[in-house]
Amino acid sequence: MDLVLAPLERIGRRVSAAIAGLGHGAMLLLESLWFMGWGWRRGQPVRLKMVFEQMRQVGVDAIPIVCLLALTIGVMLGIQFIAALSEFGAQSQVIVASAKSITREFGALITGIVVAGRSGSALAARLGSMVVSQEVDALSAIGIEPVRYLVAPALVAMLVMLPVLTVMADVVAILGAGLYSMGPLDISLYGYLAQTLDLLEPRDIWEGVSKSVVFGMLITLIGCSVGFSVSGGAEGVGRATTRAVVLSISALVIADMLFSFFLNR
Repeated sequence: MDLVLAPLERIGRRVSAAIAGLGHGAMLLLESLWFMGWGWRRGQPVRLKMVFEQMRQVGVDAIPIVCLLALTIGVMLGIQFIAALSEFGAQSQVIVASAKSITREFGALITGIVVAGRSGSALAARLGSMVVSQEVDALSAIGIEPVRYLVAPALVAMLVMLPVLTVMADVVAILGAGLYSMGPLDISLYGYLAQTLDLLEPRDIWEGVSKSVVFGMLITLIGCSVGFSVSGGAEGVGRATTRAVVLSISALVIADMLFSFFLNR
C-alpha cells in the first residue's frame, strides 16, 4: 500500500502547493490594484518615486540586451524565411511573414523572457532576502503594508515598461530582418520598411502589446509570490530565484500558446 499511497501523497501535496501559489498570486494582484486605486485614502499611497525607480530597473536598464536579442531574432527570421519560402518560389512573402511573426509572437515573447530573467529573478531575490532578514515583518510592525511598498510599484512599472520594450523590440527585429533581406530580395532598406508598414495591421501590433501586458503581470506576481514564500536562509533565496525564473518563463510560454490559440482561430 505504501508503494501506491506515497506517490499519490506527493502528487496531492504538489497540487495543493500549486493551488496555494495561484491563490497567493491572485491576492497579491487584488491587493496591489486596491492600493493603486484607493491606498491614498488610508494613508498608504503607491509612491511615484518607487514606481519610477522600478521603471528604470525593469525598462531602461533592459534596453541594450532587449535590442541586441531583437536584432538577432530579426536576422534569424530573415534567414529562415528566405531559405524556406525560396523552395516554393514565394520570396515575396518574406516581408509579411517576418513582420507578422515578429509583432504577434517573437517581439513580446523574447522581451518577456529577458525581463523574466532579469527582473523576475531580482524581485524574488530581493523579497526573499527581506523575508529571511525579517525586514518584511519590520515593515508591517511600523505600519507599512508590504504589498503596497514592495509589490504595487513593481507591478505598475512592469505593466508600463514591458509593452514599451515590446514595441521597441518589434522595431529593432523588423530592422534586423530588413538589413539581412536587402541582398537576397534585392530591395532597399527603405523599400523593405515601407512594404512592412503597408502590410501590417493594427491588430498585429495590439496582439503583441496585449500579450506583453499579461506577461508583465505574470512575471511580477510569480516573482513576488515566490519571494514572499522563501524559507531556509541564503540557500532558500537561491532556490527561490531559480524557481521564479523557471516558473515565469514556463508561464509566459503557456500564456503565449493560449493567446495564439484563441486570437488566431
